[in-house]
Amino acid sequence: MEPGSGSGPGRWGPVSCVLTGASRGFGRSLARLLAPRFGEGSVLLLLARSAAALAELAAELRGSAAGLRVECVAADLGCEQGLRQATAALREVLPAGPPGRLLVVNNAGSLGDISKSFLDLTDPDEINSYFAFNVTSALCLTSIALQAFGKRPGSSRTVVNISSLCALKPFKSWALYCSGKASRDMMFQVLALEEPDIRVLNYAPGPLDTDMQLLARTKTGDPEMRQHFQSLQESRKLIDCTVSAQKLVNLLEEDTFPSGAHVDFYDI
Repeated sequence: MEPGSGSGPGRWGPVSCVLTGASRGFGRSLARLLAPRFGEGSVLLLLARSAAALAELAAELRGSAAGLRVECVAADLGCEQGLRQATAALREVLPAGPPGRLLVVNNAGSLGDISKSFLDLTDPDEINSYFAFNVTSALCLTSIALQAFGKRPGSSRTVVNISSLCALKPFKSWALYCSGKASRDMMFQVLALEEPDIRVLNYAPGPLDTDMQLLARTKTGDPEMRQHFQSLQESRKLIDCTVSAQKLVNLLEEDTFPSGAHVDFYDI
């Protein structure tokens, strides 16, 4: 995404943006940083499970940028009905959005049951449910967003996958999370290969100070891994969501990453 002219509010010009997992943590921080950069006539489509938290964020963001249209979809992307609801919103909102830029950020994700080891994962419904939310929905939403926006002369399209070190490195007790993140990284690398005019980024935001990290240090089945996450918090090595989200915004503004690249918070 090329930097817009000037450095004030709205400097990215008109943008159509889709952001999943927007109601809390990294997604909410990112939404707050992005909205003021969008020019008049922009549309921001926020997706998450919590209707109340989405509505609160939307009300805040509408006041942060002139002429910004904020739409909310409260849906569980892991179930068929929720995914249908989300894709219907994309097909309705994006074709009418401004022609300048499309930005799709796949941030929604879950840890899965990290109290279980590989050998405990025997229930196909549990496993399929995990991948439906963490992999299937990201693929469907991204492809439908790109179709709905379409190829427009002079417009740019950028897709961001919120990734993790777990996409590259195995962690005990985290079979579902690691394989889901690895799958998403590879999926978006294929998109980058197939569609050279779409900018694709796999961004690993680092160990964030979120509810997910709280789960990691209290529920992880492997004691060594649990201790590792506890020590990150005790030694104050967890990263504030806004700090990491700002690094992502900077990456998008500089727009120098190779399409499909995996870029970690600590690489920048």
